Amino acid sequence: MQPAPEVQIAIAEKRLEVSRKSGHPTLIREGAPVEGASISSAGVFSGEIALVTGGASGIGKAIAQSLLERGAAVVNMDINPAVEGLFDSPLYLGIKIDLTDEAALDSAFEKMINAFGGLDMLVLNAGIFPPGIRIESLGMDDWRKVMAINLDPNLSIMRRAHPLMKRAPRYGRVVINASKNVLAPGAGAVAYSSSKAAVTQMGRVAALEWAKDGIRVNMIHPDQVFDTGIWTKEVLEARAAHYGLTVEQYKRRNLLGVEINSRYVGEFVANMLGAMFEFITGAQIPIDGGSDRVI
Repeated sequence: MQPAPEVQIAIAEKRLEVSRKSGHPTLIREGAPVEGASISSAGVFSGEIALVTGGASGIGKAIAQSLLERGAAVVNMDINPAVEGLFDSPLYLGIKIDLTDEAALDSAFEKMINAFGGLDMLVLNAGIFPPGIRIESLGMDDWRKVMAINLDPNLSIMRRAHPLMKRAPRYGRVVINASKNVLAPGAGAVAYSSSKAAVTQMGRVAALEWAKDGIRVNMIHPDQVFDTGIWTKEVLEARAAHYGLTVEQYKRRNLLGVEINSRYVGEFVANMLGAMFEFITGAQIPIDGGSDRVI
């Protein structure tokens, strides 16, 4: 469903207001808080447009929610059709899409521009985590499938996003959801770990190349986030038993003894896209409760 014309006009007017400000833009804090948003954060992204990939569930959904609560217009692209009706808001546009399809990406970007008029923030979140398999047993077709989903679309999206974010009144911002496996890989996950390491390197290069355009690019490395689709009751019980732990102990097997959930990651990403990280680019931040392998 396309946003109403008055919504598009309001966004355009807000972008014009921001672009007229002199010097380095300062985030505008205005608007009434929506349910689940703090007073200090509500409205900070008013008049801005965010694109989230893989946001039909889990971390991506939580990121989209946190951005909407801050007043952003959110375009959410996912292969899961549930993405289309995920949030009941005139500032939300869900697009069912196979991100590996170049023609479909062209069409999706056209829908985004027609709906909201530009792009300020990009969150690259989409990806798959295949079943564990050791190097000697990994076939090339399985390897290529992971790269085709976890790596290649991110380059395609960044190419299309760059000219739009160059024109962002408050300067463009990118957050890449990589993985703790980049910093501390595990056996049996060579394709996944390699794809996430590659997209991290892509982000680092983008930070170098895009700084002259005022675009900042940062990365996060979450550890296991248990309120996502891959962590079924059966999988959790099996992994906990493998380590001789209860499920609750397994969920908190980090230095701080905390459980990381999607909502926490979503809020963290929203803050990375805001004023607190205004002068930071190329950073890689683990979200793992503390890991002796990473530290």
